[in-house]
Amino acid sequence: MNPAARKIQSVYLVLTLGNTLAASFIWGINTLFLLDAGLSNLEAFAANAFFTAGMVLFEVPTGVVADSWGRRASFLLGTVTLAGSTFLYYLLWQYSAPFWWWAAVSVLLGLGFTFFSGAVEAWLVDALQYSGYDGTLEVVLGRGQMVSGVAMLAGSVAGGVIAQATNLGVPFLLRVAVLMAMFVVAFLLMHDVGFTPERSARPLAATRAVLKASVDGGLRHPPVRYIMLAAPFTQGVGIYVFYALQPYLLQLFGDPRAYAVAGLAAAIVAGADVVGGWMAPRVRKLVHRRTTVLIVSNVASALILVALLFTTTFWLALALLMLWGMVGSAGIPVRQAYLNDMIPSKQRATVLSFDSLMGSSGGVVVQPSLGRAADLYGYPASLAVSGAVQLLAAPFILMSRRQRSPADTATELAAPEESTG
Repeated sequence: MNPAARKIQSVYLVLTLGNTLAASFIWGINTLFLLDAGLSNLEAFAANAFFTAGMVLFEVPTGVVADSWGRRASFLLGTVTLAGSTFLYYLLWQYSAPFWWWAAVSVLLGLGFTFFSGAVEAWLVDALQYSGYDGTLEVVLGRGQMVSGVAMLAGSVAGGVIAQATNLGVPFLLRVAVLMAMFVVAFLLMHDVGFTPERSARPLAATRAVLKASVDGGLRHPPVRYIMLAAPFTQGVGIYVFYALQPYLLQLFGDPRAYAVAGLAAAIVAGADVVGGWMAPRVRKLVHRRTTVLIVSNVASALILVALLFTTTFWLALALLMLWGMVGSAGIPVRQAYLNDMIPSKQRATVLSFDSLMGSSGGVVVQPSLGRAADLYGYPASLAVSGAVQLLAAPFILMSRRQRSPADTATELAAPEESTG
């Protein structure tokens, strides 16, 4: 890695560290926070579904920001929007607001995250290409996932411990403070290189152009299309399982107010992210095709979720969840490297945002459905159903594999491509 590429990687890792730390303060206690506000399981997961609905609704418009104003501008807007909507969440909890207020603010939270989705990764890949980096994307993305895992581990454990020592609202205020600090860091360090924004005076026309580019570079490109069609099943299940772990582990532990244990649920996923990020480039060296990693990761993690149906011991559940997290995390950098090697530079942020939209659309349906299953049959049964839903992604990954894209066997970062739209 040359000095220019190393500098780009360093900025990416700093942004990843700060953003994940801010977000993770509440990840270990979010479901408990919603339940403490008086929501039922159905309402709590429905609020999460409105969050993902907000991501679906705003992915394309915020893609216009990333492609027209620049990836840096998109990141800065994301920090401000997410900080403001998080503070509103805190106020709703303070005043025990009715469900529809939670739904509305959850949509705003989704808006905040859509400013990040696609933009940061697109900024990284374009900047690495511009700097002359010729290694594999799995290496840099894997390091980013490891840093994200460390930040998530620290933030989620700290959030749980702080909530237990104070109250469930304090971690939300910490998130606001760190996000505002990240605004300053990004303003000083993050600059668009290897990419020139195409500013438009007609936002609606630009939105239509972004949507067309998403379809042309994504859904009309078969190997990309099938990976995107798998996303609603994998990401929808992933979001539900992550938030269901909090009350599930507390139930097994036997103390509904042991918030530090709820933080441990997020910490498990964080630790798995670190290990998975470390494993990804090493596994990739051993396996000829990226889709092999994706299929094995999908099937194995689904089977682990089904096994939780038969688990009644707290420590065994912890071990299985750690294994679930590691298996799934090892596939994430491989999946993103596979996608990025198939997307032209000009459409990168757009198509990556559309991929995020596809995953979020699955969460809109999956989360309240599985939340209702938890109300009726309990968390273990809902987790087993989650595994069955996740398996539905495997046929789509196989169809992408059958397209025999060069990206499936690529061993270094692809050179910038011309637009295919």
